[in-house]
Amino acid sequence: MSDYRRAFVPGGCFFFTVVTHGRQRLFDEDQNVDRLREGLRRTMEKHPFQIDAIVILPDHLHTVWRLPVGDSDYSLRWRLIKHYLATGILASTNPRGEKSVWQRRFWEHVIRDEDDWRNHVDYVHYNPVKHGYVMRPGDWRWCSFESAVKRGWYSPDWGASEPPGLAGMDLE
Repeated sequence: MSDYRRAFVPGGCFFFTVVTHGRQRLFDEDQNVDRLREGLRRTMEKHPFQIDAIVILPDHLHTVWRLPVGDSDYSLRWRLIKHYLATGILASTNPRGEKSVWQRRFWEHVIRDEDDWRNHVDYVHYNPVKHGYVMRPGDWRWCSFESAVKRGWYSPDWGASEPPGLAGMDLE
């Protein structure tokens, strides 16, 4: 049994890494990405949160969320999102009756300040380049980079080389 303790900060901002079971490449299939996006949308309707940044890669995703004031229950939100995707995928089940779609847990990090937020948002958007899928973040279609450019957070050519704040960050 793990001794891991989650960090619950009401109204906090968090970085998450969520991985598929056995690193299977579920998100190579557009219908699985669409189902994940629908799960996010449905969960946001019932349990609001703001997505500052997101990237969906073939076998994992990274995202930065802000929770509403007084609310710290990101675990409920992830459970609902994971469940929604899993119900639409044929997969084997383990002895507990769980589908082998997601790793059982996820990794979270409490965003501490503006610099920490910037580094994690940059990490999210640069991740497809880091993994060698594209040459620049704007070329990856399952990412919030284009929206971040529209908000003025980046120039369209940002990320052609590794941003300085990301040196040594490995949040996989």
